[in-house]
Amino acid sequence: MAGDDPTVSGMAGRYARALFELALDNKSVDAVKADLEKFDALISESPDLHRLVRSPVFGAEEQGKAIAAVLDKSGIGGLAGNFLKLITANRRLFAVRDMIRDFRKLVARWKGEVTAEVTVAEKLSDARLNEIKETLKSITGQKAVDLNVKIDPSIIGGLTVKLGSRMVDSSLRTKLNAIKHAMKEAG
Repeated sequence: MAGDDPTVSGMAGRYARALFELALDNKSVDAVKADLEKFDALISESPDLHRLVRSPVFGAEEQGKAIAAVLDKSGIGGLAGNFLKLITANRRLFAVRDMIRDFRKLVARWKGEVTAEVTVAEKLSDARLNEIKETLKSITGQKAVDLNVKIDPSIIGGLTVKLGSRMVDSSLRTKLNAIKHAMKEAG
């Protein structure tokens, strides 16, 4: 089932597919996804964890101890915790965000969901996120829309939504750039 997904390939895809198939066998897809989402959020929020994940300077033992402490403190365990420990031991932690992205794709396809990447300048309330979900459901005609929210203060305000190959950019940064270009042409 998951093995024929053309949107998931490469090393990250192989790890994500293996984790997905294990999660299916253990009937823990949602729990694993929630734990991976939590870990991904921790990477986004912590520059130190981001550096630990991305930098080849840290040794396997050092990374292993740090990741074990992070998992313990955050309550991430079970299949997702074991997976994160395994990729740390295999020196593949640098690709964890790609693995999480590919795992999300596999889960979405399995559930018949559409995943939208939403970029905002600051964290949105749950009510606002639900409003965006409902709008995207009505546009796509899908029963379920999963949001992958990224915070990027450089967009200043507004949001960008990427859904498959379509993208809607209503960020303030884009609008200001359009005004800037229009003024250059007029001047």
